[in-house]
Amino acid sequence: MAEKKVLLVTGAGRGMGVDIAKAALAAGYAVVATGRSPEKVAQAVGDADDLLTVQLDVTDPASAQAAVRAAVARFGRVDVLVNNAGNFIAGFFEEITTDAFRAQVETNLFGPLNVTRAVLPVMRRQRSGLVVTISSTAGVVGQEFCTAYAAAKFGLEGWMESLTPEVAPYGIRTMLVEPGFFRTDLLTPESTSYAEPSIDDYIERTEQTVTAWRAMNGQQGGDPAKLAAALLHLVGVEEPPLRWAAGADAVGVLEQKARILLDQADAHRELSSSLAHDDAA
Repeated sequence: MAEKKVLLVTGAGRGMGVDIAKAALAAGYAVVATGRSPEKVAQAVGDADDLLTVQLDVTDPASAQAAVRAAVARFGRVDVLVNNAGNFIAGFFEEITTDAFRAQVETNLFGPLNVTRAVLPVMRRQRSGLVVTISSTAGVVGQEFCTAYAAAKFGLEGWMESLTPEVAPYGIRTMLVEPGFFRTDLLTPESTSYAEPSIDDYIERTEQTVTAWRAMNGQQGGDPAKLAAALLHLVGVEEPPLRWAAGADAVGVLEQKARILLDQADAHRELSSSLAHDDAA
């Protein structure tokens, strides 16, 4: 196994995780494909000599540690971690319960933290590695009905940007992936849950939004197999990007956000620049 790099991917039982695992195998990686049900992961990804399927609940730190131990026991190392597992709790902020909001952050933010915390000691010993985290355009631009999801994804963005210089001295790189709309399982009932309507002011907008999103399911323009192949290409380059906008729509979102930030920085430049102590040099 010395000549093969080892990639560990979370959430490989369905959706984009399956495509990433298959693309990694096709690219010559040894793959540790993880999910809550190893049987479902094995069924989804298929058989391969260099494939290990492992049970992993990303919300459980002990489960993350056990999965990494299994990966090292089988392959001796972990070169690439892809934090992919996640779900979507949608609804207007006032109608999302505190428990549901916490659950969203627990899975989509603390899940990657748990797995990365388990993997980093291995990568530091190797003095090499790449941590890839699947974020979203919702981690760049917030929108209504996405408060919990965006909160978790914005958290991922800040965490990964701050982690990058911490681990760089040990040969470890990071990459944020911000997909736009891809034809994945994200909007299926298995991955998306909606807040129960409880406030009259929101009922009509909730019905309109849920109807529109359900109609969008399976019609998204992005091809997740192409995303996985492109991701594996970037994983293999000498200097992977710190941030990758996946999809033409994602590129547009980042460009628009950049323009908005520049406009906002300039809008009150004089006032912003007048806040120093009078005795400042």
